[in-house]
Amino acid sequence: MRCALIFSLFLVGIGHVSASQRQWPEVEVLVDGLPVPKYYHQGTTYLEASKGKEYAIRLTNPIGARVAVALSVDGLNTIDARHTEARSGRKWVLGPYESVVISGWQTNAQLARRFFFTTEERSYGAWLGRTENLGIISAAFFRERIYRAQQVMREPQAGSPTRPGDSPAVHKEQAQADAAGGADLRSQRDESGVAPHPPQDEYAATGIGNRIQHEVQWVHMNLEDRPFATLNLRYEFRPILVKLGVVAPLVTDDPVIRRENARGFREAGYCPEP
Repeated sequence: MRCALIFSLFLVGIGHVSASQRQWPEVEVLVDGLPVPKYYHQGTTYLEASKGKEYAIRLTNPIGARVAVALSVDGLNTIDARHTEARSGRKWVLGPYESVVISGWQTNAQLARRFFFTTEERSYGAWLGRTENLGIISAAFFRERIYRAQQVMREPQAGSPTRPGDSPAVHKEQAQADAAGGADLRSQRDESGVAPHPPQDEYAATGIGNRIQHEVQWVHMNLEDRPFATLNLRYEFRPILVKLGVVAPLVTDDPVIRRENARGFREAGYCPEP
């Protein structure tokens, strides 16, 4: 029997969702705690990225059994930043009908660093030299295989070094940003020595931001070979969404419309000083 070592996350304050409410997994991007609207265009789900804004990802399990979710941002696993197949990647564990919120890149057993929208040039992927999959959030949901044999949870050893598999069991997520800021992101070459695709300022990507307390533990699970659902979200800055025809331009987005609406006089007053 093959067992996968998978991260398990337990949260307080996120209510369970009944089976009647959810029939399909859901992936939502949250900014300031609210879901970002989705746009469906030519078979792709888009959302608008707001430059500089921190965001989180909410995953919802729609079935009455545990599932494991491989979650990647910009093609990088949110637990170890590797680019792998979903089946072999590390995963988050959700209980029956549970929703959890992943707020950043998991950097060790106790800490994560915030997701935030930025340019390709200043992205975490550019710093790692992996720019071929920027601008996409992907989640693959795997069912747990049920066996008669009891699954065994790995227990932490007293005094052992801090590693993902040895962290103490916790039942809550703390989200307290410390004084550390974002990384000084620099474009690097990958391990093969081949330069990545040149990053661009006009396209959205995800950075690695402030540290937050986010404790996790390892659990043993045996999963089905294939995910029962895979969801992809493409995110872009608004000008690119307009260019793709996903959203209509605002009045201020089109210089011709702006100039046609120009007026000579509006109200009395004096010239302001800079």
